[in-house]
Amino acid sequence: METFDLRLLALAVFAAMGYALATIGMKLASGHWSFLAAGLILLGFIAATQTEILLMRGVSLGALYLLIIAIETLVVLTYAYAIGEGLSARDVGGGVLILLGVALVSH
Repeated sequence: METFDLRLLALAVFAAMGYALATIGMKLASGHWSFLAAGLILLGFIAATQTEILLMRGVSLGALYLLIIAIETLVVLTYAYAIGEGLSARDVGGGVLILLGVALVSH
């Protein structure tokens, strides 16, 4: 994976958080639609999209998405655990495989 400076890493985290925010909005909308759910979805996707446009100017697409997927996986699994959905061995295993895949491809 390319060398990320602190600015690019911060932008990648922001993009991942945008996707995670949209995912949280979708989880809220799965129970019932609300302005909060719709707002989180829109805000998350807009933030992620705008941040990725900036990132694509300095980072290759493959490296960028590997980093974003790894961060988003951690955030969403943490959120799922925090709202009481629990994490099965399969959920944790899937998250670990994603992170291992990122580690393997990045070297």
